[in-house]
Amino acid sequence: MGHPAAAVWDNKAATEMTKDWNGIDQVVLRSPHGASARVSLYGGQVTSWRNDHGEELLFTSSKAIFKAPKAMRGGIPICFPQFGNGGSTELHGFARNKIWMIEDSPPPLHLNDSHGKSFVDLLLKPSDDDMKCWPHSFEFRLRVSLAADGVLNMISRIRNVNGKPFSFSFAYHTYFSVSDISEDRRPGDT
Repeated sequence: MGHPAAAVWDNKAATEMTKDWNGIDQVVLRSPHGASARVSLYGGQVTSWRNDHGEELLFTSSKAIFKAPKAMRGGIPICFPQFGNGGSTELHGFARNKIWMIEDSPPPLHLNDSHGKSFVDLLLKPSDDDMKCWPHSFEFRLRVSLAADGVLNMISRIRNVNGKPFSFSFAYHTYFSVSDISEDRRPGDT
């Protein structure tokens, strides 16, 4: 009498392409225990991250606009090539207001980075308009992965394409969901 085979989790099957309510492509990542993340191609932005109980871990404003040319207010916006308003581009840079491409064959990361995870690899290259306000050639690669235990991981790699030196700033501008902001305390808060 044979033993039942252990279920094998298929990370490709745990990744689904859908559209949001504005018709913008998004990738849904799922873990085998029920956690999920939604990644919009608009801004390369994680717009939702739910734990295995279905609880939303990210905040999105009820006033959020999910339509170009506005940045989405909530989730995890990507701020590049500047964070804040101290540079030549719009507040927090232009990356969060651009359509990113899915990269099917990205350069390799760490040996086991994708093992046991559902993930998507995104790529942003400068448009002609971007080059007018920030004249530097780059490739911005972003891997968003969701592990079997629901842990969300984001890895950014920015490459100077033409070797001409440039400076930039970068941030994941994360909006966490909290039940009562006045009661939220982290180590070091006063």
